[in-house]
Amino acid sequence: LSYGIIRNPYRYQLFEVEVPIRGLSPKHEGLRIAQLSDIHSGSFFRTEPIKDGIQLLNDQQPDLVCFTGDLVNSKADEIEPFIDIFSKIESTYGTYSIIGNHDYGDYVREWGPKEKAANWDLLELNHKRLGWDLLRNENRILNINEEPLALIGVENWSTIGRFPKTGDLAKASVGTEEVLTKVLLSHDPTHWDAQVVAQRSDIQLMLAGHTHGFQFGVEIPGYRWSPSQYLYDQWAGLYSKGDQYLYVNRGFGFLGYPGRVGILPEVTILRLTAA
Repeated sequence: LSYGIIRNPYRYQLFEVEVPIRGLSPKHEGLRIAQLSDIHSGSFFRTEPIKDGIQLLNDQQPDLVCFTGDLVNSKADEIEPFIDIFSKIESTYGTYSIIGNHDYGDYVREWGPKEKAANWDLLELNHKRLGWDLLRNENRILNINEEPLALIGVENWSTIGRFPKTGDLAKASVGTEEVLTKVLLSHDPTHWDAQVVAQRSDIQLMLAGHTHGFQFGVEIPGYRWSPSQYLYDQWAGLYSKGDQYLYVNRGFGFLGYPGRVGILPEVTILRLTAA
């Protein structure tokens, strides 16, 4: 555990994953989507190593970047010392983000509605300072090589009762009906089975985070284990059901235990290819 604190909090690992999409336009063949999740900026106690993680992402020259929630632990101002670092993320088509359960300000017990509203305003402002396009139950239709791709972003939606359930997939999808390829950003992976697989076969890929892989476990060729698997059916990596895929990012930051054992912080490159 001591080693996990000293060595592993900023030991960023690159995961490169190929996602076969049925009916993918030839113009989107090879499209590279970078994913970050669960930054939890309120936990950082060093600055310089974070720059290495962002450089690792930029070195991959992604087409677009998606952040899947939990920018902070509790308060929107926690990201401010690191805006200069994360604003240097580079891609061809921009960086798009959503919120996670920690971004609502619900973990500051003394806050009432007024304080939470002010926190929301600051959170949105800080996303603009980062240069990230925050999707709150809405979408962006990106013109990529003269072919549209729908990027849909929902607020937090979880089957676990203690987490917010403000995501509205129907609202977020309005206007995407005619777009063949749809990518959903949704923080909590329980959303996939509950609504996406059950109701939205037109969404080929969902990107999530939230679990951190519990920051503890074993991942070796042919074997994976983490306490996370006892709470989440999908807790790290790529999953599929039929023609639909879910990728669960292990997280860029950390929360609670200030380190990682076995499950290391992640930068992901997902490459779309025709099935």
